[in-house]
Amino acid sequence: MRFSILGIATLLAASAICLAQSADPEQGGTEVQLWAAGGHSVSGGRLNIGVFDAGLRYGWILTGPHLPGILRGRFEYALDVVPAFVVFQPLNTAYGFSFSPLGLKWNFERHGNLSPYLELGGGVLFTNHDVPTFTNDINFTPSAALGTHILGAKYNWSVELRYLHISNAGLAAPNPGINTVQVRLGLGKFSGNHRH
Repeated sequence: MRFSILGIATLLAASAICLAQSADPEQGGTEVQLWAAGGHSVSGGRLNIGVFDAGLRYGWILTGPHLPGILRGRFEYALDVVPAFVVFQPLNTAYGFSFSPLGLKWNFERHGNLSPYLELGGGVLFTNHDVPTFTNDINFTPSAALGTHILGAKYNWSVELRYLHISNAGLAAPNPGINTVQVRLGLGKFSGNHRH
């Protein structure tokens, strides 16, 4: 898994170096992105579990700039379709599909080629084995992320640190959940209504 993430990071970094100035998040515009993420469980739930997921994002930038100073930015609503979700557990490896219809993203004002953001999200995960083992094969996936887009001439790439919680929310007992910290890398494009 480490080699896969390193390979993706190298490819995205090389793509970004070849790019110059870019379109950034603007009211009325959209975001399309392919992304991959990987991480490991941390305290607060089941341990010794690794997670890898990859998907497609579509987002809508709904507002113009708001708030003063360093908080100034634009609100984006996004959803993710995640056809590849792998959970590496001590007793088995679970494969699944996830859909995250709730992506609340704050795109801070651009600084050079950097467009930082904060995000809260949530979705549902379906797997072929219980996650965690001996619990349930349907789980919910609330998350929080801090990251930045690195804007290029046509495309941008993003790097973020994401906290992802996996839990069945009481659909089955026990419900120990899994808390993970992931690094997520993406390659995407902002397009649409870019007014200056």
